Amino acid sequence: MVREIVFDTETTGLSPEKGDRLVEIGAVELINHLPTGKTYHQYINPERDVPEEVVAVHGLTEEFLKDFPVFADVAQDFIDFVGDDGVLVAHNAQFDMNFINYELKKIGREGYDFDRVIDTLEIARKMFPGAKNNLDALCKRFGVDNSSRTLHGALLDADLLAKVYLELLGGDEPSMLGESSQVKAVDNNSTVSFSGDRVFHEARVFPISEEEEKNHREFLESKVKGSIWLSDESVSTDEGK
Repeated sequence: MVREIVFDTETTGLSPEKGDRLVEIGAVELINHLPTGKTYHQYINPERDVPEEVVAVHGLTEEFLKDFPVFADVAQDFIDFVGDDGVLVAHNAQFDMNFINYELKKIGREGYDFDRVIDTLEIARKMFPGAKNNLDALCKRFGVDNSSRTLHGALLDADLLAKVYLELLGGDEPSMLGESSQVKAVDNNSTVSFSGDRVFHEARVFPISEEEEKNHREFLESKVKGSIWLSDESVSTDEGK
């Protein structure tokens, strides 16, 4: 069984080392690359101000957050949701993991090793080099409806990312990865291996018309010198499709 926790965070800024804090965590559970419906969501009191330019991104003000629990009071809930077997999946995972691990170590808890983290941004950059690979761009590329994303929100973004992640893996069929597929982890030096029962589906057939076959043959005969597709007349036109 493959258990993955696709998650996102919102913060007061870019650097926990410079005093920025978590203000929201959202997570979605996948098992064998299918959503289970289980989610985790928590607003967090950062115990500091939230700059206006950051509020413009996620809409979470100091006034709104002040009555929510601090991270120390909800850390165990997140740890329990991830569990011992959860592979963490995030977009630009280095950013999110820096905050999660900083907050955990701040309260004397152990952080997560990067060898159990998958960065969807790294996957997207390898698949679409030179293209925009932020979450909005990937939603557009894969036809994932993100019309409700007027502001960043951790749970909403985690849900969208889960859908994008499955598309990056080739679609939402659990068998797409096969029995022992690997995805590059966030540190670029290790991999996370997946295993599970393979599910085989009947092959789809895409028949062509006589006119399409005729046009294809004419193209091969006139445009492709020494075409291997014309070298064996005994092979039927639909074999191997």
